[in-house]
Amino acid sequence: MARRAVVHHVGRSGDVPGGMTQVVNAYLAWPFERCDVEVIESRGDPGDHVAAARGLVRALRAVRRLTTAPGPRVLVVHLSERGSFLREGVVLRYAHRLGLPVVAHLHGADFVAFAAAHPRLVGDVLGAADHVIALSHETAQVVRRFVDASRVSLVPNAVPPGTPVPKRRTVVFGGVVGHRKGVDVLQAAWRRAGPPAGWQLLVAGPVPDPSVVDPTTPQARFVGALDHADLMALLDAAAVAVLPSRDEALPMFVLEAMARDACVVATDVGGMAAVLDDGCGVVVPPADVDALAAALRHVTTDDDVRESIVARARRRFTATYAAPAVYPRVEDLWLSTREGATA
Repeated sequence: MARRAVVHHVGRSGDVPGGMTQVVNAYLAWPFERCDVEVIESRGDPGDHVAAARGLVRALRAVRRLTTAPGPRVLVVHLSERGSFLREGVVLRYAHRLGLPVVAHLHGADFVAFAAAHPRLVGDVLGAADHVIALSHETAQVVRRFVDASRVSLVPNAVPPGTPVPKRRTVVFGGVVGHRKGVDVLQAAWRRAGPPAGWQLLVAGPVPDPSVVDPTTPQARFVGALDHADLMALLDAAAVAVLPSRDEALPMFVLEAMARDACVVATDVGGMAAVLDDGCGVVVPPADVDALAAALRHVTTDDDVRESIVARARRRFTATYAAPAVYPRVEDLWLSTREGATA
């Protein structure tokens, strides 16, 4: 009997913050039909440079062992920008030199700017990949400057369908509580919107800079960093999810909110407009307090509008972003990369 292929994801898994980690976690949990999924850990906690160096060494050793491992193997290297691109880029190029089929899976809100600032590095790394997965049209367009278009696929992140419960009058934010995620704009907009009685803003996520938090924000509660299951429990019961980021790629938080029938309000950055167009969410310009306030006021005061948005988002999520729709395509891409490398 032929051995099943093993697809090794270079990055990080477990109950740690970060959309990239949640992508890997979801792959690990999914019952793929034709391959098994494993993880090669290549990083430690953010900011821990010693752990990052050790993780890189361990990852390189693990990749080397794959050259003598039985059965077909594919490497999927998850990269964002800055340190991640440098670290995981080393792993990708090493795997390429060893003759392993390798896929670059791009994440990161700032990848487009990073590629413009470091074209030689980006070209060297992506040029060593047999295929590149991009999350947004903007990222895919940039990648095609470095590699042939036939080696680039636009594939959205996907999440398993959620299990929504009866909704509470809560607006949930999930992410790092800071400037990039627009928490300053969110607090100002929530105050300006004049939240209706009975509604509450729940802000979940680590707070690296406490000065960002305004404790006088009305009807708001900052719940701190949560594990992923607890954040999903908030979204299960949330009527509205909000992500007012200044930069994003395709955030898992938005897809997870759609999967749980939360009405999404987000900013027009990265791939979010394409996800939420045609009335599947409310999209506003980044850093625009008045526009965000108007959007929040609209979806918290009009139940019919909110329910209509949720219904359209549910249909789009099921057809385009739910794991059963996306994962077979991803599996085909992984395995065809191996077949192309051995042809």
